[in-house]
Amino acid sequence: MPTNASGRRQRRERERDVANRLHSAAVHLLRRARRTDPLTGVSPAQLSALSVLLGGPKTLGDLAATEQVRPPTMSRLVSEMERAGVARKVSDRNDGRLVRVHATPKGLRVLSRGRAMRIEAIERLMGELDPEDLSVVERAVGTIEKLLGQQAAPASR
Repeated sequence: MPTNASGRRQRRERERDVANRLHSAAVHLLRRARRTDPLTGVSPAQLSALSVLLGGPKTLGDLAATEQVRPPTMSRLVSEMERAGVARKVSDRNDGRLVRVHATPKGLRVLSRGRAMRIEAIERLMGELDPEDLSVVERAVGTIEKLLGQQAAPASR
């Protein structure tokens, strides 16, 4: 049985090593892709909040929870987004105390442009790969999507 325990320990060590490397690579890849974000004209925090609103209007509390910030911080951010014309607050018809944040058409365009620029940055990196390595990355992305139970959004051109 020592071989079994040893094998499980080695597997866990390998999983931890791969998880550590994947985390680091994902962070660095996103940082590289985000270099284009200033070209959208809104802050990274606003882009992040807009990406949440892509799924539909959210209350300030829900938006704050999703973005992992305190409600007063989100309230300030949404006020900035309103001034930039990328979001608007709408009172709930049934409960006037409840406010939902909506992305505006301009906000959706900004978000779409930001995503396109990030994808182009990653695409340039992919262009440096030989066909075999590109296939390896493609399979790895599919595996990660399977692990997460979701597929990437379809590419838009």
